[in-house]
Amino acid sequence: MSGGAGPGRAREWGGASGVGGASPSASPAREAVPTPPPPQLPAAFAAAYGPSLAAHGKQLVRGSIDRFVPLSKLKCYFAVDTLYVGRKLGLLLFPFLHQDWQVHYQQDTPVAPRFDVNAPDLYIPVMAFLTYILVAGLALGTQDRFSPDLLGLQASSALAWLIVEVLAILLSLYLVTVNTDLTTIDLVAFSGYKYVGMIVGLVAGLLFGKMGYFLLLSWCCLSIFVFTIRTLRLKILSEAVAEGVLVRGAKNQLRMYLTMAVAGLQPIFMYWLTFHLVR
Repeated sequence: MSGGAGPGRAREWGGASGVGGASPSASPAREAVPTPPPPQLPAAFAAAYGPSLAAHGKQLVRGSIDRFVPLSKLKCYFAVDTLYVGRKLGLLLFPFLHQDWQVHYQQDTPVAPRFDVNAPDLYIPVMAFLTYILVAGLALGTQDRFSPDLLGLQASSALAWLIVEVLAILLSLYLVTVNTDLTTIDLVAFSGYKYVGMIVGLVAGLLFGKMGYFLLLSWCCLSIFVFTIRTLRLKILSEAVAEGVLVRGAKNQLRMYLTMAVAGLQPIFMYWLTFHLVR
């Protein structure tokens, strides 16, 4: 009984061992699936919120700039046409023939200059400044003194004096406590009109020598003085004038002196920035 049972048990064990030995090789090994890496949070955050952050930052920068220079309104100062430019140049050179100096359009927003010749613009000051630099280079070239460094010094000096002039006027308006609708761009425009007379004086000096320079520059200085007085008195002295008559008072006299000082600065700068260019 024990001997017969031995082979049977051996066969059972052998079959079991055979099945057990074959199962590892018979069932295929399950391949490990790679786990995807976690998403990169900084890159995902930048992709999701980058455009909105950039737009927000652009609005902040534009808002900070608009506090000092309203860029959104700047294009209105370049809205000119050929008729306006011709009339404005005539007004700058012959202000004695002009009678009505009041801006007749809406006052709380900038007026497109092509609609009113009395409205300030930036087209003529910018073009006059660039033309002045070119004429200065021509004058230096005719005297064998031209050099890029000297021309750059001339341009930077003229721009620096313009900035100093505008800042001085703004400080004076603040100290005198003048309530006016003049903006910084308006002051830049009014201060830049003197370059028209400077160009006329320099061209006269190139064509007719010092005598022509002094004659035409003197006329242009007188013209810009009258133009500035008649233009700014409506802005600075608006509260000091009642029915066309200046109301006497210490503050009103200060406003009148400020208007005269701003107008008087124009001929001084015109001579200072051109006399060394004519020989």
